[in-house]
Amino acid sequence: MIKVSVFYPQTADSTFDIAYYRDVHMALVREKLGDACKRTAIDSGLAGGAPGDLPTYIAMGHLYFDSTSEFETAFGPHAKEILGDIPNFTNMQPTIQISEVIE
Repeated sequence: MIKVSVFYPQTADSTFDIAYYRDVHMALVREKLGDACKRTAIDSGLAGGAPGDLPTYIAMGHLYFDSTSEFETAFGPHAKEILGDIPNFTNMQPTIQISEVIE
């Protein structure tokens, strides 16, 4: 299994609408990726490692697939629409990482 993680960094001028991300954007992602996407998860950053520190990431989204090729096949045709929705909930450019899930 692989996990596609989308990281939204916390900066002094970052904005992020978590309700839109949860209710609209991730619903769009799940609809477009269909059964290839096994599950999704959202992390909303609360704090950094030391008292009073801001979180490194204001939010993170995670998508799970059986393989990288299944992700690429599902995402490719919808990439423009999914990525085009980003300005509706944040002013940040996300960072993406694909990881192998080891259990």
